[in-house]
Amino acid sequence: MIAVLFILVILIALVIIIALAWRFASRRYTLPCPVWMKWLLDPPSSGRISARTRKTIGLLDIRPGMNVLDAGCGPGRLTIPIANHVEPDGEVTAMDLQEGMLQEVRDRARAANLSNIRFLQAGIGEGKLPRDRFDRAVLITVLGEIPDRDAALREIFEALKPGGILLVEETIRDPHFQTRKTVIRLVGAVGFIEKEFSGNRFSYILTLEKPSGA
Repeated sequence: MIAVLFILVILIALVIIIALAWRFASRRYTLPCPVWMKWLLDPPSSGRISARTRKTIGLLDIRPGMNVLDAGCGPGRLTIPIANHVEPDGEVTAMDLQEGMLQEVRDRARAANLSNIRFLQAGIGEGKLPRDRFDRAVLITVLGEIPDRDAALREIFEALKPGGILLVEETIRDPHFQTRKTVIRLVGAVGFIEKEFSGNRFSYILTLEKPSGA
């Protein structure tokens, strides 16, 4: 019994060390979640939209005809349901660094018979987004993976239409977790205004607005 407890403590310590090392390294390098770990971003389910996803979409106030940016889309947990919500004339841009993640979204879109998703393989902050195009943008546990967070948020700010909304979601389960205080400081520096907060200090959603006159 003592040996089992000792092994368990060692394993927990290793997980903590790896998470801290990954977090530290991400301040210098772009280290997104590997494609083979995509199940962590979107755990297998019965195929229904989770309560968490429904809440996120509700806070975005998605309407048909909108253009939405899913920045750091991963396997498409939000991309697919948002694409359904903006039909028939709206469009979702699925943006990710990894072709493997984008391929997963393509496969899911094909299975859902969706044709209103545009794919962009690029890093946020690389200047690949058009200006004043999007009504909504989402950053779901992505911000901490970006070395130059200022450039990334500035690009998203410029890509949103005046009055557009950015939703940032963070959870302590993510090794790149960003505190509310940090996010507010970063988004405020580029011009966003806090609109709504939902959750607690360890797991929360922030909705932020680009001022109408910006």
